[in-house]
Amino acid sequence: MAWLVHDNKVLASLEIADTAVRRGRGLLGRDGIEGAIWLPGTRSVHTIGMRFAIDVAFCDGDLTVVRVVTLRPNRVTRPMLRCRSAVETSAGMFARWGIGPGAALEMRGD
Repeated sequence: MAWLVHDNKVLASLEIADTAVRRGRGLLGRDGIEGAIWLPGTRSVHTIGMRFAIDVAFCDGDLTVVRVVTLRPNRVTRPMLRCRSAVETSAGMFARWGIGPGAALEMRGD
């Protein structure tokens, strides 16, 4: 299992969407998420067809957060050209964890 970490503190379990199929599916068809999902190679996300709001942290190549947004269902973000991946979780979790622009995230485990 993989973990999302910030400042040596485990924030959540982490799913890794490391294929085009997994990235395309993302959180679609779910009623929520426990933990987070990492989407490498992602510069834009959408919540079209989703049942719940999400927080999205857009990260650069070093997994430093560039921008955090909250998306209600049926929304689309603009492409974030400086970003190389995105981390999605339930709406409100990044604020709860104290994650914002400049935060350095890590993936540990599988």
